[in-house]
Amino acid sequence: MKLILVDMNAGVCAAWQEYFKTLPEVEIINDYFENLPQYDCMVSAANSFGLMDGGVDAAITRFFGEGVMRRVQERIITEYLGEQPVGTCMLVETGNLNHPWVAHAPTMRIPMEIAHTDNVYLAMWAVLRAVHHHNKYADQKINVIACPGLGTFTGKVPYREAARQMSLAYKNYLNPPTYITWQYASERQARVRFGGDDGFRFPTA
Repeated sequence: MKLILVDMNAGVCAAWQEYFKTLPEVEIINDYFENLPQYDCMVSAANSFGLMDGGVDAAITRFFGEGVMRRVQERIITEYLGEQPVGTCMLVETGNLNHPWVAHAPTMRIPMEIAHTDNVYLAMWAVLRAVHHHNKYADQKINVIACPGLGTFTGKVPYREAARQMSLAYKNYLNPPTYITWQYASERQARVRFGGDDGFRFPTA
Protein backbone atom coordinates (compact mmCIF):
# COMPACT_ATOMS: atom_id res chain seq x y z
CA MET A 1 0.00 0.00 0.00
CA LYS A 2 1.22 3.49 -0.88
CA LEU A 3 0.50 6.68 1.05
CA ILE A 4 0.36 9.99 -0.83
CA LEU A 5 0.51 12.99 1.48
CA VAL A 6 -0.90 15.92 -0.47
CA ASP A 7 -1.46 19.49 0.66
CA MET A 8 -1.33 22.98 -0.85
CA ASN A 9 0.43 24.30 2.27
CA ALA A 10 4.21 24.18 1.81
CA GLY A 11 4.72 24.28 5.57
CA VAL A 12 2.69 21.11 6.06
CA CYS A 13 4.68 19.38 3.32
CA ALA A 14 8.00 20.47 4.87
CA ALA A 15 6.93 18.98 8.20
CA TRP A 16 5.97 15.74 6.45
CA GLN A 17 9.39 15.64 4.79
CA GLU A 18 10.97 15.75 8.23
CA TYR A 19 8.83 13.13 9.94
CA PHE A 20 8.18 10.69 7.09
CA LYS A 21 11.67 10.73 5.53
CA THR A 22 12.61 7.24 6.75
CA LEU A 23 9.21 5.60 6.18
CA PRO A 24 8.51 3.43 3.12
CA GLU A 25 5.90 3.82 0.38
CA VAL A 26 5.28 7.51 1.07
CA GLU A 27 5.10 10.30 -1.51
CA ILE A 28 4.73 13.96 -0.51
CA ILE A 29 3.11 16.35 -3.00
CA ASN A 30 2.63 20.10 -2.54
CA ASP A 31 -0.49 20.53 -4.70
CA TYR A 32 -4.27 20.21 -4.81
CA PHE A 33 -5.48 16.62 -4.43
CA GLU A 34 -7.64 17.16 -7.52
CA ASN A 35 -4.45 17.15 -9.61
CA LEU A 36 -3.36 13.69 -8.46
CA PRO A 37 -3.54 11.26 -11.39
CA GLN A 38 -3.93 8.07 -9.37
CA TYR A 39 -5.25 7.07 -5.96
CA ASP A 40 -7.94 4.70 -4.71
CA CYS A 41 -9.03 6.44 -1.54
CA MET A 42 -9.14 10.10 -0.50
CA VAL A 43 -9.06 10.91 3.21
CA SER A 44 -11.64 13.39 4.46
CA ALA A 45 -10.28 15.25 7.50
CA ALA A 46 -13.79 15.43 8.73
CA ASN A 47 -16.12 16.46 11.54
CA SER A 48 -18.38 14.08 13.41
CA PHE A 49 -21.54 15.10 11.55
CA GLY A 50 -20.42 14.75 7.93
CA LEU A 51 -20.91 18.43 7.14
CA MET A 52 -18.49 18.61 4.22
CA ASP A 53 -18.78 22.28 3.30
CA GLY A 54 -15.43 23.74 4.35
CA GLY A 55 -11.73 23.33 3.63
CA VAL A 56 -10.63 20.07 2.04
CA ASP A 57 -14.07 18.55 2.70
CA ALA A 58 -15.68 21.19 0.49
CA ALA A 59 -13.15 20.41 -2.23
CA ILE A 60 -13.95 16.70 -1.90
CA THR A 61 -17.66 17.46 -2.26
CA ARG A 62 -17.05 19.61 -5.34
CA PHE A 63 -14.81 16.96 -6.91
CA PHE A 64 -16.97 13.89 -6.26
CA GLY A 65 -20.39 15.53 -6.07
CA GLU A 66 -22.83 16.18 -3.24
CA GLY A 67 -23.89 12.54 -3.29
CA VAL A 68 -20.75 11.70 -1.31
CA MET A 69 -21.73 14.02 1.54
CA ARG A 70 -25.27 12.63 1.46
CA ARG A 71 -24.00 9.04 1.71
CA VAL A 72 -21.62 10.01 4.52
CA GLN A 73 -24.42 11.60 6.52
CA GLU A 74 -26.82 8.71 5.90
CA ARG A 75 -24.27 6.27 7.29
CA ILE A 76 -23.50 8.50 10.26
CA ILE A 77 -27.20 8.42 11.10
CA THR A 78 -27.66 4.67 10.60
CA GLU A 79 -24.32 3.41 11.96
CA TYR A 80 -23.41 6.03 14.57
CA LEU A 81 -26.88 7.36 15.53
CA GLY A 82 -26.02 10.82 14.25
CA GLU A 83 -22.47 11.43 15.53
CA GLN A 84 -19.36 9.65 14.29
CA PRO A 85 -16.70 9.74 17.02
CA VAL A 86 -13.14 10.94 16.55
CA GLY A 87 -11.01 7.82 16.23
CA THR A 88 -13.34 6.04 13.81
CA CYS A 89 -13.28 5.84 10.03
CA MET A 90 -15.75 4.63 7.45
CA LEU A 91 -15.09 4.01 3.77
CA VAL A 92 -17.75 5.52 1.53
CA GLU A 93 -18.08 4.84 -2.18
CA THR A 94 -17.64 7.88 -4.43
CA GLY A 95 -19.07 6.53 -7.68
CA ASN A 96 -15.81 7.53 -9.38
CA LEU A 97 -14.18 4.53 -11.05
CA ASN A 98 -10.69 6.05 -10.86
CA HIS A 99 -10.98 7.08 -7.20
CA PRO A 100 -13.66 4.79 -5.75
CA TRP A 101 -13.43 5.55 -2.01
CA VAL A 102 -13.48 8.37 0.51
CA ALA A 103 -12.27 7.60 4.03
CA HIS A 104 -14.37 9.73 6.38
CA ALA A 105 -12.37 10.09 9.60
CA PRO A 106 -13.36 12.91 11.98
CA THR A 107 -10.54 14.90 13.56
CA MET A 108 -13.01 16.99 15.59
CA ARG A 109 -16.67 16.94 16.62
CA ILE A 110 -17.42 20.32 15.00
CA PRO A 111 -14.98 22.90 13.56
CA MET A 112 -12.81 23.76 16.55
CA GLU A 113 -9.22 23.99 17.74
CA ILE A 114 -7.70 20.59 18.53
CA ALA A 115 -4.08 21.62 19.01
CA HIS A 116 -3.58 20.06 22.44
CA THR A 117 -5.09 16.66 21.67
CA ASP A 118 -4.15 13.35 20.07
CA ASN A 119 -7.02 13.69 17.55
CA VAL A 120 -4.68 13.74 14.55
CA TYR A 121 -3.12 10.46 15.65
CA LEU A 122 -6.54 8.93 16.31
CA ALA A 123 -7.87 9.95 12.89
CA MET A 124 -4.80 8.72 11.00
CA TRP A 125 -4.81 5.46 12.92
CA ALA A 126 -8.51 4.98 12.17
CA VAL A 127 -7.92 5.48 8.43
CA LEU A 128 -5.11 2.94 8.33
CA ARG A 129 -7.13 0.40 10.31
CA ALA A 130 -10.19 0.85 8.08
CA VAL A 131 -8.15 0.34 4.91
CA HIS A 132 -6.38 -2.66 6.45
CA HIS A 133 -9.74 -4.25 7.31
CA HIS A 134 -11.13 -3.47 3.85
CA ASN A 135 -8.14 -5.01 2.09
CA LYS A 136 -8.35 -8.12 4.23
CA TYR A 137 -11.84 -8.99 3.03
CA ALA A 138 -12.69 -7.02 -0.14
CA ASP A 139 -12.06 -8.12 -3.70
CA GLN A 140 -11.29 -4.56 -4.82
CA LYS A 141 -8.25 -3.53 -2.78
CA ILE A 142 -7.18 -0.02 -1.82
CA ASN A 143 -3.58 0.29 -2.99
CA VAL A 144 -3.05 4.07 -2.86
CA ILE A 145 -4.34 6.42 -0.13
CA ALA A 146 -4.28 10.20 -0.64
CA CYS A 147 -4.25 12.15 2.63
CA PRO A 148 -4.19 15.90 3.36
CA GLY A 149 -2.83 17.55 6.47
CA LEU A 150 -5.00 16.53 9.42
CA GLY A 151 -5.97 19.22 11.90
CA THR A 152 -3.61 21.79 10.38
CA PHE A 153 -6.17 24.37 9.23
CA THR A 154 -9.31 24.77 11.34
CA GLY A 155 -7.84 22.57 14.06
CA LYS A 156 -4.77 24.84 14.41
CA VAL A 157 -2.46 21.92 15.14
CA PRO A 158 1.12 23.08 14.47
CA TYR A 159 2.46 21.52 11.29
CA ARG A 160 5.29 19.61 12.95
CA GLU A 161 2.97 18.24 15.64
CA ALA A 162 0.44 17.10 13.05
CA ALA A 163 3.20 15.47 11.01
CA ARG A 164 4.58 13.80 14.13
CA GLN A 165 1.21 12.30 15.06
CA MET A 166 0.46 11.20 11.48
CA SER A 167 3.88 9.58 11.10
CA LEU A 168 3.57 7.83 14.47
CA ALA A 169 0.26 6.29 13.42
CA TYR A 170 1.86 5.11 10.19
CA LYS A 171 4.87 3.66 12.05
CA ASN A 172 2.56 1.77 14.38
CA TYR A 173 0.58 0.49 11.41
CA LEU A 174 3.77 -0.79 9.77
CA ASN A 175 5.01 -2.44 12.98
CA PRO A 176 2.15 -4.16 14.82
CA PRO A 177 3.05 -6.04 18.01
CA THR A 178 3.08 -9.81 18.37
CA TYR A 179 1.98 -9.56 22.02
CA ILE A 180 0.87 -6.82 24.41
CA THR A 181 2.17 -5.91 27.86
CA TRP A 182 1.73 -2.91 30.15
CA GLN A 183 5.26 -1.82 29.23
CA TYR A 184 4.29 -1.82 25.55
CA ALA A 185 1.10 0.12 26.29
CA SER A 186 2.92 2.69 28.44
CA GLU A 187 5.67 3.22 25.86
CA ARG A 188 3.12 3.64 23.09
CA GLN A 189 1.17 6.22 25.10
CA ALA A 190 4.40 8.07 25.91
CA ARG A 191 5.07 8.41 22.19
CA VAL A 192 1.54 9.65 21.48
CA ARG A 193 1.97 12.13 24.40
CA PHE A 194 -1.58 13.49 24.44
CA GLY A 195 -4.94 12.04 25.49
CA GLY A 196 -6.88 12.07 28.75
CA ASP A 197 -5.42 14.71 31.07
CA ASP A 198 -2.23 15.09 29.02
CA GLY A 199 -3.61 17.85 26.85
CA PHE A 200 -2.82 21.13 28.51
CA ARG A 201 0.50 22.08 26.96
CA PHE A 202 2.87 20.95 24.25
CA PRO A 203 5.83 18.81 25.35
CA THR A 204 9.19 20.57 25.06
CA ALA A 205 10.94 17.61 23.42
